[in-house]
Amino acid sequence: MKKHAEINATPVCQVRMQAISDSMSLLAGKWKFHILGTLIEGSRLGFMDLLREIDGIGTKMLSKELQDLEMNNLISRTVMNTKPITVEYSITAYGKTLSPLIDEMAKWGVNYRKAVYGKNKK
Repeated sequence: MKKHAEINATPVCQVRMQAISDSMSLLAGKWKFHILGTLIEGSRLGFMDLLREIDGIGTKMLSKELQDLEMNNLISRTVMNTKPITVEYSITAYGKTLSPLIDEMAKWGVNYRKAVYGKNKK
C-alpha cells in the first residue's frame, strides 16, 4: 500500500491556491487572453472585427469564448439598433482589471524567448 505524503497547507495557502485555481479555470484556453487583450486595446469591436484581429480562431470558437467571457462579467455584449443587426463587444470595468496581468504576461513572454532562444522570436 502506498503512503501519501501529508501536506499541512495553511489556511492562507489554501485560499491562495483556490484563488489561483479559480482564475486559471476562468481564463483557461488558447483564446481568452487574445480576446481580452484585443478588447482592452480596441475598446468596442464587432464580431467580425474580432474574428479578423484574432488570427486563427474560428467563428464557433470565438462565439463560445465570447459567451464565456460575457457570462463571467469580463466583457459586455451590446446589440445595436441597426439593419442588419450588429453586435459590439467591449471590456467591462472588471475585465480591465486584467490589463496589468496581461501586460506582465507579455513582458514575461518576451523575456522568456530572449532567455531561451537568445532573440525575439515570433
